Amino acid sequence: MEFISSKTNEKIKYAVKLRDSSSFRKKENAFFIESPRLLKDAFLSGVEIRMLFVTEEATEKYCDYINEAINSAQKSFVVTEEVAEKLADTKSTQGVFAIVTMLDKFANISKIKYYGKYVALEEISNPSNFGAICRTAEAVGLNGIIIKGGCDVYNPKVLRAAMGALFRLDVLVTDDLISLLEELKENNMSIYGSVPDATAEKITDINKSQGMVCVIGNEGNGISDEVKAISQLVTIPMNGFAESLNAAAAATIIMWEMMR
Repeated sequence: MEFISSKTNEKIKYAVKLRDSSSFRKKENAFFIESPRLLKDAFLSGVEIRMLFVTEEATEKYCDYINEAINSAQKSFVVTEEVAEKLADTKSTQGVFAIVTMLDKFANISKIKYYGKYVALEEISNPSNFGAICRTAEAVGLNGIIIKGGCDVYNPKVLRAAMGALFRLDVLVTDDLISLLEELKENNMSIYGSVPDATAEKITDINKSQGMVCVIGNEGNGISDEVKAISQLVTIPMNGFAESLNAAAAATIIMWEMMR
């Protein structure tokens, strides 16, 4: 493997740009991952590894699957600890980084299971919330996630918070959520909109016998008026003086109830 000791190496600058720029990721059809856990998840999901960067310490510590990743990667490099610090998007790096090809995660509507259970994320802007919702969606067994605006699914913070779920979940990204929801509604899916409103129907009382989509709104503004207009509004019953929940916490309760 080639050895890289300079933080100004062109491959290192390319990796950092992929890490930091959503538009550059789209242009290159590639994204940046960090950590042995994410590399393993990507490798097991069949992701194409274009470049692999590892420190000498990491190759010894994670040798079980680092060697497999090295063999499958198009190019592999050993980097110094200083270069690893340049690549890192975390405070304490584990010395494992890769540039991988984007998966075909953006399925068209024909791949949505009309009998299935989905959440739609409308303009979720916090990467930690976004990733946590994806992780929970996989854990409780949702059929997939619909995304309108908000975070880039390949944002490094989203990927870390999702803990590999985005490699395995069915994901549909749309620029026109309203048209999509209307089409799903025409195919007998129930469309729900989550709101912090005590007058809305309790999420615990909804009919779960058919396919459904529940929309989770932006952390500050909630779901849009357009979504409200075509949705059956639901809320999480709360005690005490709490008026609302963090988006990820609310989504967790809603998804659990959808699958219960």
